[in-house]
Amino acid sequence: MRRSSSTSAIALAARAFAFGGALLLAACGGSPAPDGKVYRHSIDGTPTSLDPAQALTIYSSSVVVNVYDTLYRYKYLARPYELTPNLAVGMPEVSGDGLVYTFTIRDDARFTDDPAFPGGTGRAVTVHDLVYSLKRHFDPEVRSQGAWLWTDRIVGMAEWADAGADYDRPVDGLVPVDDHTLEIRLTEPYPQLTYTLATAFSAIVPREAVEHYGREFGIRPVGSGPFRLTSFDSSKATFEVNPHFVRDPLDLQAEGFDAARHGGLGLEPLDGRRYPFLDAMEMHFIEENAARWSSFVRGNEIHTLRVPNERVDEVLARRSPIEFADDIVDRYHASSGLEAGFVYGGFNMADPRFGHHDDPERDAANRAFRCAVRDAFDWQARNETFYHGLAEVFPGVIPPVVPEFDPDLSDASITRDVDRARERLDAFGWTTESLPTLTHGYIATVQQRQMFEQLRAQLGDIGYPVDRLVPETFATFGDYSRALSNSRLDLFYLAWTLDYPDAQNTLQLFYGPNASPGSNTFNYRNPEFDALYETSRTMQPGPERTALYRRMNRLVVDDCVAIAGLSRTRIHLWHRNVRMLPDRQILGGYFIRFVDVDAVNDDKVDDEKDAG
Repeated sequence: MRRSSSTSAIALAARAFAFGGALLLAACGGSPAPDGKVYRHSIDGTPTSLDPAQALTIYSSSVVVNVYDTLYRYKYLARPYELTPNLAVGMPEVSGDGLVYTFTIRDDARFTDDPAFPGGTGRAVTVHDLVYSLKRHFDPEVRSQGAWLWTDRIVGMAEWADAGADYDRPVDGLVPVDDHTLEIRLTEPYPQLTYTLATAFSAIVPREAVEHYGREFGIRPVGSGPFRLTSFDSSKATFEVNPHFVRDPLDLQAEGFDAARHGGLGLEPLDGRRYPFLDAMEMHFIEENAARWSSFVRGNEIHTLRVPNERVDEVLARRSPIEFADDIVDRYHASSGLEAGFVYGGFNMADPRFGHHDDPERDAANRAFRCAVRDAFDWQARNETFYHGLAEVFPGVIPPVVPEFDPDLSDASITRDVDRARERLDAFGWTTESLPTLTHGYIATVQQRQMFEQLRAQLGDIGYPVDRLVPETFATFGDYSRALSNSRLDLFYLAWTLDYPDAQNTLQLFYGPNASPGSNTFNYRNPEFDALYETSRTMQPGPERTALYRRMNRLVVDDCVAIAGLSRTRIHLWHRNVRMLPDRQILGGYFIRFVDVDAVNDDKVDDEKDAG
């Protein structure tokens, strides 16, 4: 689950570093500048924790997947996204009834050397480490953010937790066959299980490090991934290559290389070489768009950035189809693509003033009110004002990047219609006096305030009194998220980044048992939806399951639960001496292991361009 707000995790992380960052730097003795080929990555927020069990944000997961190993990852270049083995050897063997998955892992993986191990020498990774890592998510003391991925799925896990979460006790559904083979026994078929083992939440941690560092484990990661963390504070993390990391050479074709799409990126010389190709890596956490842009255009600081909205006109010569300006193409590599996620709004359906109601007549009136608010909302204005018209507005809650997207769904739910909104209110007797007051929460930023005012003006067009939409602001995304979890907000907007390319990941946001404090912050309850969800959750991908997904999607649209949706177009730039294709969506930070930097001085490159 990755709720996000571009300003949210930043502030949350800043608070976390009030004590954490200083602690680590003191322990590490500062962060000397790395030598050799160094890739300098940038991201617009700071990790809140480097513990995989807390890898809720893209900022945390970008670090976690580079320090730790997961059984699977996504192919570097293939789109749509495709799973491929990482620490695992091949894809899992699955029993005929879908209840037993057998995974085999590589026998050459080792944790990095660290004082947590006897003699400071890292040891081999085994499936016992995977068992331990999965158990941690169900230890109440860990307070995992990722347990929902496996809740009620693994045989005996709930009983293990109820019995005191004793790590020396086995879990019936986690059966090591030997040091490199593990059977996972499920309570019911779970077609998304392999996807979950590509998330940062599933990263494999050594018990010795967790116990050695205790509360500091969140800033002292010890993994078996391609990089080893050497320093970490609120502005930057530095990494060196993990000398114990061994993988087969890069096979560009197997990773989805397409000459027509990737031919100009300089990736071909990397084919057949062992990765990572770098000597070191830096990850810069730069909150301010202007500062991140300035660092990038200097030429010898950060190598890449996601283009902030206010720079889009400077970067593009044409929006549809996207065409980059000549000077941008001359100086940089560039890419654009639709995000694997979406932006949406929604109501707290637990509030009987406008949500679920036991009286059928009032329930119908409440639905009419929600539909009228949705009719008043102008997605095109939101897109033009805040996303430069580059986003894709679509009906429902299944975004265009997943195969279950419904291209034939009516656009009525995303088409502004003031007259229809007024007719709905009149038909059910809503008057200026009876319309409910709505508390609308958002992060305290200028842009969020502008979005709020835009919405308030649009509601005014249907006769909704402006003083009935009441703002409640929050300093951090953490505070905002807690308010949602506690059902304090009547109306809210969020962004959701997919954990895996399957519409189940967005539909679970509306499943009744996931109500607050779970991921169903709408507190939506619809027996028909829940029954369809429960039927589909054990089904393999295919036309039959897709049909169920689309029926659930239509129920959400028909009940006017959500105001959805919009997927943003992401634009990336990177320097020409860097060989890569960045991606911060489902792929997260996995692409960094395949990055190479030409062995020329960045300053020299910049001088040559100026002279040219």
